[in-house]
Amino acid sequence: MITCKDFLRELNDFLDETTDPVLRAELERHINECPNCWVICDTTKKTIQVYKGMEAQNLPEPVHERLMSMIAKKKPGCCGGGDTH
Repeated sequence: MITCKDFLRELNDFLDETTDPVLRAELERHINECPNCWVICDTTKKTIQVYKGMEAQNLPEPVHERLMSMIAKKKPGCCGGGDTH
């Protein structure tokens, strides 16, 4: 029996259609019975479709610097910021 946690762990492969047929059938059965997982799957699928055709955009340098600074503050040792000990 597939749980919601199992489904979320397999979501990427499910959407890429790389799961084996037996597991895929179990995952499909789960999302047909679980409205929460169905919404997650449907929303993720639609989000991928929206972004799939878009070209990558570069961040303006000030935005990139602020983002990297915030990441460094959240995770010491990351991106050259914070203490590594």
